Amino acid sequence: MSSRRVIVTRPERDAQAWVAALTQRGLQAEALPLIAIEALPVSPDLQQAWREIDRYAALMFVSGNAVAAFFASNPAQSIAGQAHQAIDLIAYKGVRCMAPGPGTVAALREAGVPASQIDAPAPEAGQFDSEALWAVVADRDWRGKRVLIVRGQSAGAEPAGGAGRDWLARQLAAAGALPEFIAVYRRSAPQFTAQQRLTLSEAASDGSVWLFSSSEAVGHLPPADWSRARAVATHPRIADAVRAAGWGVVAESRPALEDIVASIESMQP
Repeated sequence: MSSRRVIVTRPERDAQAWVAALTQRGLQAEALPLIAIEALPVSPDLQQAWREIDRYAALMFVSGNAVAAFFASNPAQSIAGQAHQAIDLIAYKGVRCMAPGPGTVAALREAGVPASQIDAPAPEAGQFDSEALWAVVADRDWRGKRVLIVRGQSAGAEPAGGAGRDWLARQLAAAGALPEFIAVYRRSAPQFTAQQRLTLSEAASDGSVWLFSSSEAVGHLPPADWSRARAVATHPRIADAVRAAGWGVVAESRPALEDIVASIESMQP
């Protein structure tokens, strides 16, 4: 196993999966989540969305966390204790599920949504984001169609990951669709343990490679001198945020495992 440490900054649920995948590739990976995820209480708006699920042409999930929180909120599931009822409501009523990338696709498949019901960028796409997703679905007839965008909410009550999602909503609206938003989880800054604070301090200058998949995560870093730190960012906008935070070395990579591993291994020790 390589002695080079990789710091995975994704939320806990996603970070552990990436740590396992990177470890299998021979890298010394560990999780240091820079975004905390908490499911929101089931709101009247969310209850109404479930009651009217068959009136939507599509559900767009911004992340795997959005998938998990949305399906966990299904009233039929909580009352009857049968998870398949949540899928039945979608799969057999013709509601499409849209995902910006493979992680969200995997969460939908894990929840039981048939692959034939999911729209997402191809695995070989240059990027996995709202723009890439729109390229897949733009040619459809969206006139008068309701689309529910299932997303998170930042601790300050502003929607999380807003730029890409708002852009997608504007494209849908321009095509005649009726986009709606529903927040099902809250994103906030984590409360670091003493060990995590030690890792933050050490990894700023010990040659560790930080893996960033969110600009919001960069904003949750404590003040420090990052000029000797190195990072791999999975989108140009994220790379810009890391550079703006003072990072010394920033590489951009497609958010696919093979590309990320190649970017990490290409960095000089």
